[in-house]
Amino acid sequence: MTYKGGPMTEAMYYVLLALLNPNHGYQLMQAIADVSHGRLQMGPGTLYGVLSRMQKDGLISLAEEDGRRKTYQITAEGERALRAEYKRLQSLLRDGSMLEGDGEDE
Repeated sequence: MTYKGGPMTEAMYYVLLALLNPNHGYQLMQAIADVSHGRLQMGPGTLYGVLSRMQKDGLISLAEEDGRRKTYQITAEGERALRAEYKRLQSLLRDGSMLEGDGEDE
């Protein structure tokens, strides 16, 4: 199954950003906190649910499995989806810039 597009959840977006460098679960939780500047703290339950769904969608794959831990990596499809989401978010910000300056004189 491949990713059909559409808006990503915040968790999906940050998992893909963090997987630009292959990581295993614990490293990945740390990388997500780093990439989001501490704004997003993802627990194991949320993380592994998202990883399972993203693997089924073909956005990530296993890079290595040593029996104790699995190392995940972003796929070409995942990178394409991440770049499309980034452009979508940029458009939202650009459209919303009309709000800047509103209400300053009130």
